[in-house]
Amino acid sequence: MDFTVKHFNELTTAELYEILKTRAEIFVVEQECVYQDLDDKDQDAFHVFCRNENGRVTGCLRVFPKDPYMEPGVVQIGRVATLEHGKGFGGQLLHEGVRVAAEKFKAGKIYLEAQEYATGYYAKEGFKVVSEPFLEDGIPHVKMERSME
Repeated sequence: MDFTVKHFNELTTAELYEILKTRAEIFVVEQECVYQDLDDKDQDAFHVFCRNENGRVTGCLRVFPKDPYMEPGVVQIGRVATLEHGKGFGGQLLHEGVRVAAEKFKAGKIYLEAQEYATGYYAKEGFKVVSEPFLEDGIPHVKMERSME
C-alpha cells in the first residue's frame, strides 16, 4: 500500500475533498454519528492517506501537535478511517502515522482518543489505555498513549 503524506497546505482541493468524503462516510454515515468534523485542527496537521485505482481515498488519518504550549513533544493522531476492513490495511495506515509523528514532529509521546472497541487495533502499534472510558459524540472512547523514547 502506497501512502501519501502531505501537510494541509500541500493538499490539492481534490485530495482534501476525498479525505473529508471518506471521514464523513465512516464517522457520520457508517457509525450514524452526527458531529462537527471540521474542528480547525486539520490546518496544523500532516495528512496520511491512500487511494484505490479509481482515486478514491480508502484510508486516512491526521497527525498534529496536541498542544505545543501545554504539552511540548506530544503529538496526536486522529480521524483514523478506513473503508476496507479486515485486510490489515488499517495497521499499515497507523504504522505510517506513527512514523510521520516521529519524523515530522520528533514526537516524544503520541496521544489519541480511540473508540473503546478499537483499543486492540491501537495496542498492536504500542499504544496503552491511560483513562477510564468516556463518551464522545455518544460513542465510548478511551485515551491512549505511546511513548517514543
